[in-house]
Formats: sequence, C-alpha cells, structure tokens
Amino acid sequence: MKRTASVLFAVCCCLTTRAPRLETTLVAVGADPWALCYNQTNNKVYCANYYGSNVVVIDGMVDTVITTIAEDGPPHDLCYNPTNNKVYCVNEAARMTVIDGVTNGVIATVALGRYPIALCYNPTNNKVYCANRESDSVTVIDGVTNGVIATVAVGQSPLALCHNSTNNKVYCANHESDSVTVIDAATDGVIATVPAGRRPWALCYNSTDNKVYCTNEGCDSVTVIDGATNGVVANVAVGYVPGDICYSPTNNKVYCANFYSDDVSVIDGATNDVIATVDAGRGPRALCYNPTDNRIYCANYHNDNVTVIDGASNGVITNIAVGTGPIDLCHNPIQRRVYVANSTDSSISVLRY
Repeated sequence: MKRTASVLFAVCCCLTTRAPRLETTLVAVGADPWALCYNQTNNKVYCANYYGSNVVVIDGMVDTVITTIAEDGPPHDLCYNPTNNKVYCVNEAARMTVIDGVTNGVIATVALGRYPIALCYNPTNNKVYCANRESDSVTVIDGVTNGVIATVAVGQSPLALCHNSTNNKVYCANHESDSVTVIDAATDGVIATVPAGRRPWALCYNSTDNKVYCTNEGCDSVTVIDGATNGVVANVAVGYVPGDICYSPTNNKVYCANFYSDDVSVIDGATNDVIATVDAGRGPRALCYNPTDNRIYCANYHNDNVTVIDGASNGVITNIAVGTGPIDLCHNPIQRRVYVANSTDSSISVLRY
C-alpha cells in the first residue's frame, strides 16, 4: 500500500569516507513517482507522479516540496529547457504542460499525438521533441513560442529520443519497427531510417566519438550508429534485456543496464568493446552519470537500492538502500545530490555525495 502522509525525515547511514550516503527521504511526493528532471537555473527538481497525475516541484537547496502542478492525465516524461527556463511534462491525455521555471506556473498546454511517452531538448535550435507511441510520430515544439512546428512520421511505437549536438540530429527508437529514425534537427525532415535490433528501447549520445547507442531489449544487444554517416558501426552483445543507457565523457564509456541479468555492461566508446560487466542489484532500471565525481548511479527496481560505480575503475563503490521500486534518477550538481524516484512507495530518496 502506498503511504499518503507527507513527511520529511532524515535517515543517517554510516558509510566510508567520500562514499555516497542516504541523506533524506521525501515521502508521498505523489502516487507512483515516474520521472525526474533538474532545473539548474533555479536549483529545482521536478517529479512526475503517474497515478497522481501531477508534477511535484522540489527546492533543490532544502529538499522540500514547493508546489504541486496538476496534469490532465498520468504523466510519462519530463525535460528542461535551459534557454527559456521551462520544464515540459507530457501526459496520457495527449498534452504537454509547459511550466515556468521561475514561477512554477503553467504557461501553455500543447496538443500532441496519442500516448506521448518521451522527450528530448535540442539546444542548437531551441526545440523540444516528443515521441508519440500510439501515433507513430514525433511532435516538434518551438522553445520560445510553445507552438507546434512539425509532426514527423517515424516507425512503429516510438519510445526514446536523443540529440546529436555535433551534427544537429535527433534520433527516435521505434520499438515495434526495430529501427531508429534520424531527423534533421534544423529542418525536422527524416534523413535516414537505421536498422536496429529487436525492440529498441533507449538511446544515448557519445559526443567524443560522435556515436549514438540504442539498446535492443529483444535481442540483448546495443546498436552503435555513426553520427555523421548514419551507418551501423557495430552491434554489441550485452546482458539480458538491456534497458537504460548513459554516457560518461570523462572516460569515454557507455553504461548499459541489463534488467534480467542484474548487471551493467561497460562499453568502450572508442572500440565498441565491452570492457567490464558490473554486478548490480536485481532489476537495474535507470542510470545517471555524476560528472563531479565521475560516478554512475544504477537504480535497481527489484532490490530497492542504488549501485554506485566508479567511472575510472568500473568497480562498485557502494550499494545504498532507498525506497521501493526505484525507477528514475537525476543529478543536482549544485548541492551534490542524486535524486531517486521510488515508484511503489511514493517517495524520493536523496543521496548526498
């Protein structure tokens, strides 16, 4: 049963020097916290609560709830626009809520395709992209006016997006088409459709080598795409049912969370080889990179903990108990904290490092 009382309490955890520790837990931020994002301009954290159909805004300095913003339906994803200081939330009512990063007020509601599920921001052209899973499309929104610029047809059941800053392209993983659509971010036209493995799930971009990585949950692999040519460079075998993926520019490594093999594959960004397999808890679901200390955080859904990995050695620094069903992470570099959305106990765990 989900707790409903709003409580802020401190939890002390004795760990080794410089190791992360569980600092505080925010209970009942909303029913089923699902997605997180961070506003670096105003030092705020946003949490989309799926069953609560709302977004909670948290003060990043003191970790208290500032306000709760109602959504028209269960929200799926959040992203931040630093150029105009806006936060975007998409929900199952096929709408996007645009939130002012200063006032926390809703400044626009944008109509989207059916079942909008994923967002990404294009800083080059100040646009926001939304993947609409049941419309097989991507909606493009102007970051200044909040108006819809274009609706781009992609493959079946688009699930994930990422931006290539070097060539100014947006990539869309099509779960039921086994492909990745490449969109020119200046013109919003489709320039390529790249074959991936079965059931593409998540994407990330390697800015050092100009590559895009796509996890394929249906064939236990990661497809590596050349950012310049749109050709497939490699298909890398990883663990069982790879899901989330993230990039570390410090050591030029890519981390892939394998949900059913309870580990994280570490891929060399230059060679595309798996250079380590790191044990995690049961059901690694989400990843987050901390550039300040060169650490990778892995939320383990079935273990109710977070595995902290050293970005240099690939060794496990510690495992931290959090709330139940951790499903997403975000990083606050100003306060040196990592936030963990615990989906089944309606809380956020805050890790100080």
